[in-house]
Amino acid sequence: MPKAINKIVKVLIISDFFLNLGWGLLAPVFALFILDNITLNNPAKAAEVAGFAALFYWLSKSFIEIPIGKFLDKKEGEKDDYWFMVIGLFVVSLVPIGFLFSEHAWEIYVLQVLHAVGMAMTLPSWLAIFTRHIDKGKEAFEWSMETTSIGAGAGIAGGAGGILASIFGFKALFVFVSVLSLFATILLFYVRNNISSRADGINITPEKPVVEP
Repeated sequence: MPKAINKIVKVLIISDFFLNLGWGLLAPVFALFILDNITLNNPAKAAEVAGFAALFYWLSKSFIEIPIGKFLDKKEGEKDDYWFMVIGLFVVSLVPIGFLFSEHAWEIYVLQVLHAVGMAMTLPSWLAIFTRHIDKGKEAFEWSMETTSIGAGAGIAGGAGGILASIFGFKALFVFVSVLSLFATILLFYVRNNISSRADGINITPEKPVVEP
């Protein structure tokens, strides 16, 4: 990654890469996990559970995320943004471990809500910190680095997820997803001392690019 990119932006991009790499491994085989382990090879029921799992995640995240964003905007500085991001990612890293012990559909739904809470904490804070620290005059380039890292992580994982599940099984895959998510969380501690606790100590960029994480 180019040295001209500042430390905070670099770390956020790398962390997001590993997060998307981890969850990208799970995406292609999650429905098969539900089929084999939750609905006991009932395809119709598996499709229903997978659909409701997505419903619980997206509705929960959509309901929680805006209030969290409004709350974070009311706080001076960005220490609160930073800790919401770290705690949210840590919560996300625990969800795959929960899948290991799931035997019923309701357990999947609860874990999906927990996943949604973690991401609702992470995304507004991540985007706020990234936007404040993006290098002036390099906005398009640095956002392109971020979206490229997301695509690369998801693309690599999409090809590898099915292979890893077939060789090592779902349990090993869930552990691997959790480890990658936890690694993404740990990376954020490298910028802990660079996060400002005062509003006047933050480099605010007037333009806020729009990205779909």
